Amino acid sequence: MGLVPVHQPAARAGLGAGGQSSCQAKVRRATSGWAVGGSAAPGRALEMVPGAAGWCCLVLWLPACVAAHGLRIHDYLYFQVLSPGDIRYIFTATPAKDFGGIFHTRYEQIHLVPAEPSEACGELSNGFFIQDQIALVERGGCSFLSKTRVVQEHGGRAVIISDNAVDNDSFYVEMIQDSTQRTADIPALFLLGRDGYMIRRSLEQHGLPWAIISIPVNVTSIPTFELLQPPWTFW
Repeated sequence: MGLVPVHQPAARAGLGAGGQSSCQAKVRRATSGWAVGGSAAPGRALEMVPGAAGWCCLVLWLPACVAAHGLRIHDYLYFQVLSPGDIRYIFTATPAKDFGGIFHTRYEQIHLVPAEPSEACGELSNGFFIQDQIALVERGGCSFLSKTRVVQEHGGRAVIISDNAVDNDSFYVEMIQDSTQRTADIPALFLLGRDGYMIRRSLEQHGLPWAIISIPVNVTSIPTFELLQPPWTFW
């Protein structure tokens, strides 16, 4: 399956509600108005600027966080469970790094359907209910890309893959391509194992085949006191 560094949740990584960090702000200030390019030693970038004798090479010293991670800032995506009411929280997920699509629209209400079997490595017994909805699957058994393709072949709009470690309430796995050169078009998100377990447990307790969610949610537009965060995870 090829894996993977892990990322801490937004609060521990210094990320705000919009998925931006103080590092990102520094990057913007350091590179504002510049077209950074070329190559340089870690911690600096090359910029070509006009000078008296033609174009000159100017070395820009960038923040240490840029040297370590480049200009790519890890993104977070949020969704809210609307039903069942006992898990009516806003959950954090991370998009796959190098495969899958993006959300072109917001779904105010859409079903989140636990796949059967849960690892979704082959034919799904409840595939009919996943068509035009979002599937909740579990990590393990096959690659992240394979799971995404299975859900896509069953007509799913997106897939949320929860960790199979149910005690994982803080570390996000970076989902990457496998070595098969295949592709997938639907969005694929990684969810903490604890969150996935709590969603499935609530559905089982209520005897429900799916949850109703809203995705994606713009948490920057929600007052802090109204953010319904899962009490078992750290933001």
